[in-house]
Amino acid sequence: MSENLDKSNLSKAGKSKSDEGLEDAVEGSDGALQKKIKSDTPSPQRVHRPHSSPSRLVTAEELLETAKGVTNMALAHEIVVNGDFRIKPVELPEDSLEKRIKDIVHKAFWDCLGAQLGEDPPAYDHAIKLVGEIRETLLSFLLPGHTRLRNQITEVLDLDLIKQEAEHGALDISRLAEFIIGVMGTLCAPARDEDVQKLKDITEIVPLFRAIFAVLDMMKVDMANFAVSSIRPHLMQQSVEYERRKFQELLEKQPNSLDFVTQWLQEASDDLRNQRCKRALLAGEEAAGSGAAPAPSPTAIQNHAYLRLLKWDHLRRPFPETVLMDQSRFRELQLQLEQLSVLGAVLLVAFSTAAPGLSSQADFAEKLKTTVKALLAEMHLPSFHLPAALTAIGERVCLEVGGFLSRCGSSPFSSDKEAALKGQIQAVASPDHPIRRIMESRILTFLETFLAAGQQKPLPTVPGGLGPVQRELEEVAVKFARLVTYNKMVFCPYYDAILAERLLGP
Repeated sequence: MSENLDKSNLSKAGKSKSDEGLEDAVEGSDGALQKKIKSDTPSPQRVHRPHSSPSRLVTAEELLETAKGVTNMALAHEIVVNGDFRIKPVELPEDSLEKRIKDIVHKAFWDCLGAQLGEDPPAYDHAIKLVGEIRETLLSFLLPGHTRLRNQITEVLDLDLIKQEAEHGALDISRLAEFIIGVMGTLCAPARDEDVQKLKDITEIVPLFRAIFAVLDMMKVDMANFAVSSIRPHLMQQSVEYERRKFQELLEKQPNSLDFVTQWLQEASDDLRNQRCKRALLAGEEAAGSGAAPAPSPTAIQNHAYLRLLKWDHLRRPFPETVLMDQSRFRELQLQLEQLSVLGAVLLVAFSTAAPGLSSQADFAEKLKTTVKALLAEMHLPSFHLPAALTAIGERVCLEVGGFLSRCGSSPFSSDKEAALKGQIQAVASPDHPIRRIMESRILTFLETFLAAGQQKPLPTVPGGLGPVQRELEEVAVKFARLVTYNKMVFCPYYDAILAERLLGP
């Protein structure tokens, strides 16, 4: 199948000028995403890859080129999907060997500069080189319209003139530093004003140069993030074709790069067929009895496959290749839905057990939901202990319900009812708890309906029992649908080819 895709129109699309510009925009920025890519990959255990495509030997150069292409594709994807994407300066751990070596080298450099400036007469060789580096950095910050400022920088920081002044003993380093600080104040972001202002208080040359370079490094990061925000609209327009082209290049070098995707779609197709057969059997249809249930559509299979990602075992199973860059996002949604299922189950138990009509009291229902939600806020952490949290929730719910009934003049909450409510809330800790399973099933049903509805308005009706968590569920559904929609835009041709050729073919 992958060989057919290699021969398709996907591989024939040439690079347009916009594609080249897009590639230039992400080229050289891969360091910002290395840690993210590593964190999104499955645990380093041995996994069994489906043998659907033949493997082949590759050279070290091909591996490096492939890794570079994947990183650039991941970076472009991250900029488009993550509106909060920011490039951050690298901070080495304090006790790391790399940081110790870096500190030693930097100290030796600045000590050497101090020794040269302390000679009689001073030697300005290294200082002039630093001024040249500062000059190039300042010029790199300028926009095409900064003609006047560009002329000022090149005139004042003219290295040939500075060298002549140094040879004749007329060089005034302090004057150059004052000009440099002034230009930095003009070009820096408002967040750096205080850092630039502090430079004016440093009187010694070596500490001043060191501080100038530290602030310039921060300004480089600011400029990079400004560039990212500037190219994001352009990237949004071109990213689909760019990612698809980069993945096609990867597929041509690694033909087995769709093996886990094929297995993922196969499992989704089989699961959907089984569900339809079971429903048909329950309905007493003859077609179901003969195993001739209608085949699900490719769109239905793909939507069902995406839903299965929300129940994925990330520790034991490799993630499908085409959604690997969004693994952390799907995992985050999965954790949010697990929290919602527990939250919904607790509220349903509380409202049905405590007193009839309690859920219709909007203010109290919202207050109770906020309380329970706060106690489940750390559910995503490995150290979180759900049974202990539900014990605390049971105590708090009984306290809130008792106080509400007392204020309303209703019958007090008896000790038997209180014990029963606490016990039912604690029972929700089991993943097989009936109400919790109902919540999970209805949440997935809502998400499936949400995907099938596409951009249609209004939003699908929330299933019964999920009313108290409707707002949170719709927020998750919107995030989920955005991920799915973008992934389909990029990789739908591959999914359609797999389904048509291997799963739905004759």
